[in-house]
Amino acid sequence: MQISKSELRKAALARRKAVPPEVRQAFAEKLAIEGVKIARRALVKNVAAFLPIGSEPDTRMLLAALDYHQFNTLLPVTQEPGVPLVFRRWREGQLLIDGPMGLREPSVRLPEGVPDLTFVPLAAFDRRGYRIGYGGGHYDATLAALRMSHPGPAIGIAFSVQEIERVPEEDHDQPLDFVITENELIDCSLAWAK
Repeated sequence: MQISKSELRKAALARRKAVPPEVRQAFAEKLAIEGVKIARRALVKNVAAFLPIGSEPDTRMLLAALDYHQFNTLLPVTQEPGVPLVFRRWREGQLLIDGPMGLREPSVRLPEGVPDLTFVPLAAFDRRGYRIGYGGGHYDATLAALRMSHPGPAIGIAFSVQEIERVPEEDHDQPLDFVITENELIDCSLAWAK
């Protein structure tokens, strides 16, 4: 019997919540350094990330480091479920408002941007790059739209405990190019080469 995405999500989120504070801090620092390296190697200018919610890895140092190194940092603005996200330019200290899903989002006064590279949140992932999100379909719709008009790498950010053997993918699911954890940068294309 196959385990449902909701059950896999619940189990992965419980494991993520149990990650110790010292591992969280070390990963936040590593993410800032490695994220800038990744953006430089990709030769991009506009980099989308996200502000952490709940027990997600802390991306605030990543956003600050990208801004310091003169990348345009973008944050997502949610629409209805299944509709692609809009991204707005944002820097530390700029206004955030409560979005429709209860998330802090950039003000509508800030300019929109299109990411050349997108750091993606997730609940669970496999080495092929498939992810389980939070059920709204925002990032699958977003990555599909970006890949049609403005392709660039999509990189999941997760703790290693969120890895599962296989995500039960569906037709609309968009695989990630890489996943970065506190232990490694996983090149998801290598899983397809096997």
